[in-house]
Amino acid sequence: MEVLDYDDEYFMSMALEEARSAGLEGEIPVGAVVVCGNRIIARTHNLTQRLNDPTAHAEMQAITCATEFLGGKYLTDCTMYVTLEPCVMCAGALFWSQIGKVVYGAKDEKRGASLVDRNLYHPKTQIVSGVKEKECSEIIKAFFKERRK
Repeated sequence: MEVLDYDDEYFMSMALEEARSAGLEGEIPVGAVVVCGNRIIARTHNLTQRLNDPTAHAEMQAITCATEFLGGKYLTDCTMYVTLEPCVMCAGALFWSQIGKVVYGAKDEKRGASLVDRNLYHPKTQIVSGVKEKECSEIIKAFFKERRK
């Protein structure tokens, strides 16, 4: 039996699928997946409109799904793939989950966690940016362009 070794591009493609689903539902198209042991254990997208909840970002939903799946509050052996750079709120939640790695596509130049003068993630969390950046950026830009017509 062949064991597949998926990479960051593959898992970001899965997050992009979630982002597309969000856009079709009228949500800002941000998608996230959490991977543990090369297996997706959570996949979700923004739900702020559906839930009338400004905290229902893709990352927050993914943290909740992943910790429930694992049966504990820490995600130290997990990687989150998210199409847009986490905001300050999501970076704080990722800190508390002690997630092992965060991979994001597009930079959020207005509200991204990297705009803050200090690292908001857990000291052991590895951050990777720019994976499928063009695709992740284009889906957000297209959504807002359509909304502003």
